[in-house]
Amino acid sequence: MSDILASIETKLRAAFAPDVLRVENESHLHAGHGGAAEHQAEFGDTPSHVHIAITSEAFRDLSRLARHRAVMDAIADEVKKLHALRLTIEA
Repeated sequence: MSDILASIETKLRAAFAPDVLRVENESHLHAGHGGAAEHQAEFGDTPSHVHIAITSEAFRDLSRLARHRAVMDAIADEVKKLHALRLTIEA
């Protein structure tokens, strides 16, 4: 697991105590697409595309938008190094 994926996982576990958490590198699905070369030039082997699937009771009373904002806030530093982030968030 790359450093950024490990950092994302650590921060999300600390913030939301999830029942389910998957942090997946999906960069291989986008290799050669626009921006891939630029991302690699700037960030090296850091994944460009990441999917996070998280289930936590912490999201129970939050709207979909509030859930997304909470996750984005928890990993704001890591998001700056990604080209794309896909979120699947459940309560």
